[in-house]
Parts: sequence; C-alpha cells; structure tokens
Amino acid sequence: MIALLSSMSFESDVLCSKLKKVLMAEVAGKKVYKGRLSGLNILLINTGIGEVNTAHTATAVVENYPVDKIINMGVGGAYSGSGLAPGNVAVASKEIFGDNGVISSKGWKDMKEIGIPVLRKGRYKYFNEFPLSSPSQTFFKAKGTREIKIRSGPFITVGSATGTQKRARELEKMFGGICENMEGAAVAQVCTIYGIPMIEVRGISNIVGIRDKRRWRLKEASENCQKVVLSLLEFI
Repeated sequence: MIALLSSMSFESDVLCSKLKKVLMAEVAGKKVYKGRLSGLNILLINTGIGEVNTAHTATAVVENYPVDKIINMGVGGAYSGSGLAPGNVAVASKEIFGDNGVISSKGWKDMKEIGIPVLRKGRYKYFNEFPLSSPSQTFFKAKGTREIKIRSGPFITVGSATGTQKRARELEKMFGGICENMEGAAVAQVCTIYGIPMIEVRGISNIVGIRDKRRWRLKEASENCQKVVLSLLEFI
C-alpha cells in the first residue's frame, strides 16, 4: 500500500480522478481516498498546508493503515542555481528543516548548535537533515518522464516561504538546496520514526525570491508533478 500525500487538492486532483474502485474514509478529520492505481493499492490524502498539518496526517495514516511507502507530492519553488525552471520537476535526495535552529549575533545556526537532535533512532541522530529514498537512474529515463525535465537534489522545508532574493541565496548557499517547500521535512521525520520509505516529488511553480505570482505556473507544475508520480507508480 502506497500513501500519496499532498497539502492541497489541486496538487493531487489528476491522480485522484484516475483512482479505480474508490472507497471513501476519514482519518484525523481528513478525507481518505482508497483505491487502485497502476496495479497498486493507493491511499490519497490532502494534509493541509504546513509542517504540523502534514506531520499529523502522516502519523494518523501510518497508525491506521498498513502503509509500505509514502510519496509526498505537490508544488514548490526552485532556487536560482538549481538549473530548474517553472514546469520542471524535482525529486528530493534529502529533506532539510531550513529554519530550525538558533539565530545569534553571528547569524543562523542549525540544531547542532543547540546540541539536541530532533530525532534519535538507534545510533543515529537527526538534527536538520533526513535522507530519502530516491528512484533509480533507470526511472528518470523511463517512458512518461522523458518530456519533462527532472532533477534530483536536496529540498529545504521552511515555515515562512522565502520572499527575497537575499534570503533565497542564503538558504541555497547553506544547504545546496534545489527546491523549497513547507511540508516535506515533517513527513520525512515521521517516516524515519516509523521506518517507512519516503519519496518526495514536486513540480516547480516559480523561482524562489521576489514573490511575483503573475509569473507562477501552479497548474503546469502540479500536472507535471502528477505525471511523474504516475510514471513512478508504474515503474514501482
């Protein structure tokens, strides 16, 4: 069973329309669409925006269903040095909490500065970063993804969306991130707690920096993201 999580319904509406043998349920106050897609058992849920909504929903899903894998999907902004443009798709190699830490007179420091990891699991300590599952290189050459530019790299999760070029450059330089979002690291932490593999796929709607919504391509970003997720399901 694979759970597809997106924060908003427009980020999953194409895949939702393709589900077969759909049964409706509810978990943690959220609608759950349970059905079949590409020969797989699928759960599709809209979490709501932000880290808390997403972590709450992801936890409720894995506590109530025998989930084998989570795919977190949606739209996001690309950092200027990523080589990505609106309409392209990014796949996360790891998720990073971009604003969890300390702001001092010398600038921002991550959770290692505090000395307390956000998660301990066995001998591993997780401060700001969570490595993720990533499709093999074979997938990126597979049918259905060739017409869409896809790049893999670190994603950065923030509580406040970046709205200046200065801050965008700072985050990109600190973490080497290619894509900014507001939920992914929270899902990654939940998946790490439960030992569930996670893949994150996001369509690029805009370049991170000055927020000019006239240049955003939300619909194209969402549709291309869902095309790639569908190809990923078929590949799986």
